[in-house]
Amino acid sequence: MPAPEPQNAISLPRSSESEELKKIRHTASHVMAMAVQKLFPKAQVTIGPTTESGFYYDFDLPEPLTTQDLKAIKKEMVKILKRKLPVLREEVTRGETKRRIEVIGEPYKLEILATIQEPITIYHLGNEWWDLCAGPHVENTGEINPKAVDLESVAGAYWRGDANKAQLQRIYGTAWENPAQLAEYKRRKQEALKRDHRKLGKELGLFIFSDLVGPGLPLWTPKGTILRSLLENYLKEEQIKRGYLPVVTPHIARIDLFKTSGHWQQYQEDMFPMMAEDDDSRELERGFVLKPMNCPFHIQIYQSNLRSYRELPLRLAEFGTVYRYEQSGELGGLTRVRGFTVDDSHLFVTPEQLDEEFAQVVDLILSVFKNLKLEKFKARLSFRDPTSDKYIGSEEVWSTAEGAIRRAVEKMGMEYFVAPGEAAFYGPKLDFIFEDALEREWQLGTVQVDYNLPERFNLEYVASDGFRQRPVMIHRAPFGSLERLIGILIEEYAGDFPLWLAPVQGRLLPVSDEFLPFAQEVATSMLSAGIRAEVDTSGERLGKQIRNGEKEKIPVMAVVGAKELESRTLSIRTRSSGELGTMAVGEVIERMKEAIGHRKNF
Repeated sequence: MPAPEPQNAISLPRSSESEELKKIRHTASHVMAMAVQKLFPKAQVTIGPTTESGFYYDFDLPEPLTTQDLKAIKKEMVKILKRKLPVLREEVTRGETKRRIEVIGEPYKLEILATIQEPITIYHLGNEWWDLCAGPHVENTGEINPKAVDLESVAGAYWRGDANKAQLQRIYGTAWENPAQLAEYKRRKQEALKRDHRKLGKELGLFIFSDLVGPGLPLWTPKGTILRSLLENYLKEEQIKRGYLPVVTPHIARIDLFKTSGHWQQYQEDMFPMMAEDDDSRELERGFVLKPMNCPFHIQIYQSNLRSYRELPLRLAEFGTVYRYEQSGELGGLTRVRGFTVDDSHLFVTPEQLDEEFAQVVDLILSVFKNLKLEKFKARLSFRDPTSDKYIGSEEVWSTAEGAIRRAVEKMGMEYFVAPGEAAFYGPKLDFIFEDALEREWQLGTVQVDYNLPERFNLEYVASDGFRQRPVMIHRAPFGSLERLIGILIEEYAGDFPLWLAPVQGRLLPVSDEFLPFAQEVATSMLSAGIRAEVDTSGERLGKQIRNGEKEKIPVMAVVGAKELESRTLSIRTRSSGELGTMAVGEVIERMKEAIGHRKNF
């Protein structure tokens, strides 16, 4: 569960909420670049944007940077800040800008210049350093408190994100309005390291990654598989109650399927390369690809029969694994992978059923969030950007779909904000943005309204008047990516799962080998009652067994010794309530069953 905030907790402003913070970070990035070039004259400067917690700059350097180099760069930055250099904006013609770049011999700037529209602006730090930039910035470097700035790490990066281009060195930094905010940021960062799902996942034995298998492809251990299955089964049970029908679809399909849906045109760079249909074929036009989405498969199931309005709404659900060719530098534990499972469902409804079905999907998502204790979230209406050409379908269709989503959330009394440009290429969506224990934001559940794929696949149903009509599709995924959800849950709970989700719910701790048979007998009774129990057979002293159980965050531990064997009782200690004393075996089993059934702790 979330750690309690300290009494003197400081509210950290989000970069989107503080224009001053944007200016500070943008200017700090320039100060860092100036410091790097003072210390390393051969350094080539590329790009340096702000981030959610600071900034970074990419450099082409002849030698790898070290930790000592970062310290030296930070020291040089402090000198520049204390000099209170004015930050000056200058508009320059394209020709003059090109001339200046050629004088200083920085070819990356020439590539950047080619992508910039006029007016072209340059920002100067005094008369000593400049870079192409659109701003904004503070008026002089003295407005930045040196004690509120820090450099964090160095990482590799490819120019323009292309693995075939030059490899650069990226320096990450952070900057805040005052030292107290920086201190609080560092405290939260340390807490995030403790909760890091990659670290806890390894310690708890939930999943691994293998270089031989490949990056971004997690392997689930028995305990991790139990956790996955618990979440899957929970949602499947909820879906069955609400009239969803399970389906299973392949992991690959002909490219034609995704050309019809439009995914090939929109996501080709993110899809794994095509495979020929047979050994003799060198023609890949009708080859196969790993699926990036489940929806075209569900459409094929719908289309296998001519449907009647009496069959609608038809709700098809699948935990379908999809594959995206993410860049290796963008991968991150479970939250960004190349193969992930989506709790996908596609509802085929009549236009008249749309509002009610959409509301029921939202109700399901809210119920799921409540049971997982994910209660801090915002509703985002992800709509089309009218100026972009990446969307398919008419303006009228988009207006109808967006209206349906807005109408549904307003009818349910939900607070929301609109995000133009965040829609899927085929339709608008309602996204749930969850805020975790460290106030980081993650997108989890999503619901999408789609008039366009039914049109592209020529979907029909026979209406009550005997004429054929076009259904509307609702795409929905309460969990989103199962892998990402588990990564988030590990960090939200700090690995301390509630009893019903814990892979191991109870562990029997025999004081010595003499009491192993009784401990195993009790474990067998617990397993028969549906409780995931095991016996510590390590032979360690009791104190070490308890410490191991605490480290592995076992919810319920039961000590078995001479007294317990004689009275057929257990001495219970729990993570949620501490020592509970001695209880009869039957009482422990019944209380655990009740707590698990009600998704409560023991």
